[in-house]
Amino acid sequence: MRIALLQYSIEWANPKANLGLLDERLRAIAGQADIAVVPEMFTTGFCTDRPGLADDWLTGESSIALQHMADTYRIAIIGSMMVTDQGKLHNRGFIFRPDDSPQYYDKHHLYRSGGEADFFSPGEQRTIFEYRGVKIRLAVCYDLRFPVWLRQDKENMYDILVCVACWPTVRIQYWDVLLPARAAENHCYAVGVNMVGTDGLQLDYNGHSAAYDTWLHDVAGFEDYEEGTRIVDLSIEKLRHFREVLPQWQEADKYEVVES
Repeated sequence: MRIALLQYSIEWANPKANLGLLDERLRAIAGQADIAVVPEMFTTGFCTDRPGLADDWLTGESSIALQHMADTYRIAIIGSMMVTDQGKLHNRGFIFRPDDSPQYYDKHHLYRSGGEADFFSPGEQRTIFEYRGVKIRLAVCYDLRFPVWLRQDKENMYDILVCVACWPTVRIQYWDVLLPARAAENHCYAVGVNMVGTDGLQLDYNGHSAAYDTWLHDVAGFEDYEEGTRIVDLSIEKLRHFREVLPQWQEADKYEVVES
């Protein structure tokens, strides 16, 4: 599974510009990757006080553009954006697939300190996507801090954890630790894509997007503040062999997630 990590700066509160930027980046890698991953709230940046910027799910400009890009460039697109659906606002993680209906996961853990919990409705489903025979679990930024929410269920395992984020530089040390920790405890690949630059609230972002293989090596290799695309090849066959050699998942404790 070839995954493109797109680390770049987001135009604050400007969906049209951000859709154009994504189209340029996808055109440049057409035919080179199966999946492209973009940062959290890639159409607007992490602005949690402008409901008018929310996309109408499936019928809005952003949804239509994402499906068109997926179809045109023959690539699945994973990220998150602000949407309105059935009268509620969500920070919605998504996968738009070529010639197929999109799937979504609404961010469950809303970042209260950033005003997110007062703005969005949380998701309650621990959704696993499947694309080209690979099972993918999606997390959105703050979700990464909650290991129980992302814990493998040995009856319904996933192969790749993808986390999309707007994770600021001041707390990047936690991102650097938590992403590989989730890979280690869940016996999976982990891919995390963060933005770079300065947002409309003057928060600084230095990126640190990463892709961890079965030995917890970061095979993406972004530099601080680097804008660019890295394409990594994650072997699902190698992962499954690794799980056979070290079958830690078989000893996993049973658990249940309940509403807090």
